[in-house]
Amino acid sequence: MTGAPVRVAGLSWPPGTVRRVRSSVRLGTGPGFTLSQVTCVDDHRGWSPAETGTAYRLVLVRRGRFRRLVRGRPAVVDATAAYLGLPGEEEHFAHPAGGDVCTALSLSPSLWRTLAGDGTQPSRSTVYVDARLDLAHRRVLAAARAGDPAYELTESLLPLLATVLGRLTDSPTPATSHTGVPASGREGGVAGVPSRGRGGRDGGRPPGAPSRRAARPPYGVSPAGLVDAAREAIADDHPAAAALLSLAELLQVSPYRLSRAFTRELGVSLTHYRNRVRVGRALDRLEHGEPNLAVLAADLGFADQAHLTRTVRRHVGHTPAALRRLLT
Repeated sequence: MTGAPVRVAGLSWPPGTVRRVRSSVRLGTGPGFTLSQVTCVDDHRGWSPAETGTAYRLVLVRRGRFRRLVRGRPAVVDATAAYLGLPGEEEHFAHPAGGDVCTALSLSPSLWRTLAGDGTQPSRSTVYVDARLDLAHRRVLAAARAGDPAYELTESLLPLLATVLGRLTDSPTPATSHTGVPASGREGGVAGVPSRGRGGRDGGRPPGAPSRRAARPPYGVSPAGLVDAAREAIADDHPAAAALLSLAELLQVSPYRLSRAFTRELGVSLTHYRNRVRVGRALDRLEHGEPNLAVLAADLGFADQAHLTRTVRRHVGHTPAALRRLLT
């Protein structure tokens, strides 16, 4: 770009300098991850100055396209090609086709090790996004709107990440070991995990009631045993049951394995099961004439009263207010 100094939102830089004008909106945050929508407004064909990543980043394009240069290798990134950025990696970008809107998932190093395994490094950085992976991406965005990052958003991320890791790595990972995704990068479908539902306070047990510590299943435990252990932790309101990732850590299994065990053994997702427990507790309170639905929502760990209403209606077919009238 040439001419007068460029000024955007109070910033300015000399003529001839390529800068990316970006805005970011946080869609959800969970233990070790942040999901954001990133909008970039650019029209330059030259490469931007080097940018150094500080986290593991999966970037999927929603609209537009751009070019990315890493280790001297350029690649076109659009709705059919996502990329995985690594900490410390120097990146350059060009936008010959204008701006773009992307979904960016940042993972902490510890969460990356949990999901990908110790020492796992991708053999490539760009992954082909087929229609099934595109659908998984859209399901993540839908889950982000539900307001339940600890379970619903996290569980929706697992099939997306399992598929991406299966296509970017040549060795087995916790994702590919428990989802049926080939370890050698190929297409075939998305490792599907049905999603739906948040860690929270106990609204079903009387205040001050004791909570047993859930027993950790032994190594090699069956899916049925794993499901039972998880169900006990949820029923007891173990602190680790507040989020899917911490529950998996408590049970000493990968989150992929825990999520798939519920689908296999019960026919519903872990998120759906946990919401079923919370809905049961809500029914107990409503049956006794709970007057304040906002308090009920907070006690059961829902994001707000609207989140409680959506979940109860999905499970029972009635709103909490209607159920209170039916039960009292």
